[in-house]
Amino acid sequence: MRMLRANTAILRRAGCRHQLFAASTTAAIPSNQQQNRRRQHHHQQQQQRNNSSSSKFKYDAPWLHHPTASNNNDDDETPMMKNFINGVFEPPTSTTTTIPIYDPSTNKLLSYVPESHYGSSSQEEPSALERAVAAAKAAYPSWSNTPVQTRQRLLLEYAHFLHRKEVREEIAYWITLEQGKTTADAMGDVWRGLEVVEAASRVGSEMMGDSLQNLASGLDTVSYRVPLGVCAGIAPFNFPAMIALWMYPLAIATGNTYVLKPTEKAPSASLLLTKYLHDLGLPPGVVNVIHGSKSTVDGILTHPDIKAISFVGSNKAGEYIHDVGSQNGKRVQANLGAKNHATVMMVDADRGATIKAIVGAAFGAAGQRCMALSVVVLVGDLEEGQSWANEIVEEAKLLKVGNGFEEGVDVGPLISKDAKDRAETIIQQSIDEGAECMLDGRGVVVEGFEGGNFIGPTVINLSHQQHTDSNQPITNPAYTEEIFAPVLTILTVPTLDDAISISNANPYGNGTAIFTSSGGAARKYRYEIEAGQVGINVPIPVPLPFFSFTGNKASIRGDVNFYGKGGVSFFTQWKTVTSNWQYGNGGGDLGGVTMPVLGKKQ
Repeated sequence: MRMLRANTAILRRAGCRHQLFAASTTAAIPSNQQQNRRRQHHHQQQQQRNNSSSSKFKYDAPWLHHPTASNNNDDDETPMMKNFINGVFEPPTSTTTTIPIYDPSTNKLLSYVPESHYGSSSQEEPSALERAVAAAKAAYPSWSNTPVQTRQRLLLEYAHFLHRKEVREEIAYWITLEQGKTTADAMGDVWRGLEVVEAASRVGSEMMGDSLQNLASGLDTVSYRVPLGVCAGIAPFNFPAMIALWMYPLAIATGNTYVLKPTEKAPSASLLLTKYLHDLGLPPGVVNVIHGSKSTVDGILTHPDIKAISFVGSNKAGEYIHDVGSQNGKRVQANLGAKNHATVMMVDADRGATIKAIVGAAFGAAGQRCMALSVVVLVGDLEEGQSWANEIVEEAKLLKVGNGFEEGVDVGPLISKDAKDRAETIIQQSIDEGAECMLDGRGVVVEGFEGGNFIGPTVINLSHQQHTDSNQPITNPAYTEEIFAPVLTILTVPTLDDAISISNANPYGNGTAIFTSSGGAARKYRYEIEAGQVGINVPIPVPLPFFSFTGNKASIRGDVNFYGKGGVSFFTQWKTVTSNWQYGNGGGDLGGVTMPVLGKKQ
C-alpha cells in the first residue's frame, strides 16, 4: 500500500483528480467500457486517497500534464509527461503521438510520454526536439563563457542537495514506480549517479591544458580544452537516475549545453533531477529533456547542431546509434551489452562469502544490469562444482520476489511483458538444448501483483554431466544471449587457464571477476583476462568516477569512455594557440614561403 499512498498523495497535492493506476493496457483512447471500469476502480480507492497522509516530497510531479476530460469524467484521464525545454515544462499538443508507460509490477497504465519527432511539425511550430536544441544552442555562448569555478560551484551545490535523504527518496520513489526495482536498489541508483556529480564539481583540474614557452625567440604555444557545443544523451531504462547523471553533469561542467532523452519506460527520475538543478540556479536552456523512441533518436542523430551523443543500452540500438551518429559527423560514446563472467577458484575461495556475492550480483535488480554476473565459471573438480552449484541454488531460494515498494523484497519485476516473455523463451530453449535448470523462476506469482512481470531467480547448469571444454564454442542460448533477467549460467572447468580462455572467447568485455585467496591466481587472471573492468573478490567492479567506465570489446562502440578522464576528453576538444610576441625587436621574422623550422638556424 505504500506505493498507492505516496502516489495518490502526490496527485492530490497537485490538484489532480486522475488515477495513475488505470485499467487500460493499450495506448489508445479508452473505450466507454474501459472508462466505466476505471470509474469503479477509482471509487473503490477514493476513501484510501482521502485517508492517506500528505506527501513528504518536494514536488507535486509538475512534469505530468492532466488533460481536461469531457463530460466531467476527469478521473478517467491518464496523465501525459511534459518535455522540459528552456527551463519550463511544456505540455504536449493534442496531436502528439504517445507512448504508454506501464507499472511493471501490475502492467497497469501509469501515463504516456510524447514522441518528440524531428522535422515533423510545420515551420510555424517547430517540433519539441527542434525547440530543445534551439534552446541549448542559444544558451551555449553564455554558459560556455561562464567561469569554470562558477559551473563547478553550481554542481557542488547540486551534489550537496542530492545528498539529502528525502531528496534521494523522492527520486527513488519514481524509479520504483516506473522501473520496478526495489526502493533500496533505487536509492543506490541515485547514489552512484550522485558520485559522478561530485566528480564533475572538480572538473577544472581535468580540463587544464599544456603550454611551452620559447619554442623560438618570442614564440609560445598553449593548448586548451574547450567545450563542443550542444551535446545529447540517450539513456536506458535500467538505471533511470545513475546513467542520466553519467551524462549531463560532466557535459555542462565542461561548458557544453545538453539535450537528454531519457528512457520512454521510466522518465520521471530524469525530469525530477533536471527540475532540481534548475531550481538551484542553472540557466534556462542549458539542460533540456525531451521524450520519445526511435524517431526521436533519429532526430538526435541527424540534427546538425548536436555535436556529440552519449548512449547506454543494447548492442542492436548502440551499433545503430554509433554508425548513424558518426556518419552525421558527431562524436558518439556508446556502452552496449554484456555477458559478465565470474571465475571461482573452488580450492581456495571463501565459499560462503563468494556464494553470497555471486547470488547478489546475478539476481540484484532482477538481473537488469549491464554489470550483472550472468555466468559463473567454477574451477576444479566436477563433483565439487556440483556441490557449489547446489549451494548457489539454496542461497538464491532465500531471495524474495515482489513489488519494489514492499519491505524485504530482493528481486523486483522485469521492465515489460516483452522482456519477461523473451527471458522465459530463452530459459526454455536452453533446457531444450540440454541444459539442467537447477532453479526455475518462471511462473512465480506475487500475491496482489499477479499481473506483474516477475521471474524468480533461475540457475542453469551447462556442466552437469561433464566439464565444459574450453576448446569448443558454447552454443547454448543461456550462455550466448544477454538475457537481462535474473538468470545465472554455471560452467565447470578443470583449470584457471580454461576459465580465462572461455571468458576471453566471449565477444563481450564489460566486466569480470575472480574469487580466490591466491595472489598468484589473481595476478595471472588480471593480466591475461581481456575484459575491461576486473574485480578481484569484487563481484561488480564498476569504478568510482575518479576513473572511467572501461568496458571493451563488443560492450562498447567508439574508444572514449564515460566519466573520469575519458568523459572529460569526450566532452571537450583541444584548441592550440601559438603566439609570437617580440619585445624590442620590432615584429621579428614572421615567416616566408618555405616551411618554418622553429629554433633552427638556417
